[in-house]
Amino acid sequence: MSTFPAAPRSRIAQDLPPGLEIRLMREADLKTYKALRDAMLARHEEAFTSDAAAERGRDAESYRSRLSGAGHCLFTLLAWDGPQLLGALSAERDSRAKIRHIAHIVGMMVDEAAQGRGLGRALMQAALALLAQDEALQLVTLSVTRSNRPARRLYERCGFARYGRLEGAIVLPDGRVLDKDLMVHRLRPGAPPAPGA
Repeated sequence: MSTFPAAPRSRIAQDLPPGLEIRLMREADLKTYKALRDAMLARHEEAFTSDAAAERGRDAESYRSRLSGAGHCLFTLLAWDGPQLLGALSAERDSRAKIRHIAHIVGMMVDEAAQGRGLGRALMQAALALLAQDEALQLVTLSVTRSNRPARRLYERCGFARYGRLEGAIVLPDGRVLDKDLMVHRLRPGAPPAPGA
C-alpha cells in the first residue's frame, strides 16, 4: 500500500485562497476532524452515506484509519484557516490486484462558512495531484447525491464525468430515498474508459 509523503504546499494546493492551508491529516488532528465530520453529517444528512447518529457515537481515535497509509486509506487532506478546520477529503484504494489502479474519493466536506471561496476545488485539486504521483493509479472515482448540484458541478470542473447512477442509493431517517451519481476521473491518458463512454 502506498503512502503519500507531505508535499510542498504549492505542489498539492495550487490556487489556494489567501490565508488557507491544505495539509495531510495527522494523529493530533483526529478530534478536530471528528468535530467537523459530526457537524457536517448532522447538517447535511442527504449529502453523506454515513449516518450522523452512528458516527456521533464513534471515538475520535476510530478515525485513525483515515491517516495516510492506514489500511485502505491513502490519505486525508485537511483545509485550515489558522486553527480552524474548514474542510476535509479522504482518498482510499482497494488492495486487490485487479483494481489497485483505482482510487476512491470519500468524505469530501467543506464547512458552510467557507463555501464559495474555492476551498472544495482546492481540496480536490490537491488530492488529484497527490494521486497522480502514484504511477500505478489510473482512475479516481466518487459518488455524489444526485440532487447536490453544486457538488456535481465542482466535480465536473475538476475533470470528473458521470458514468452511472445508483437509484435508491440511500434512505434517510425521514423516509426520503436519494440517488447517487457515480463519477470517474482519468489520471492519465490511455486510462480505461468509463462504461458507456
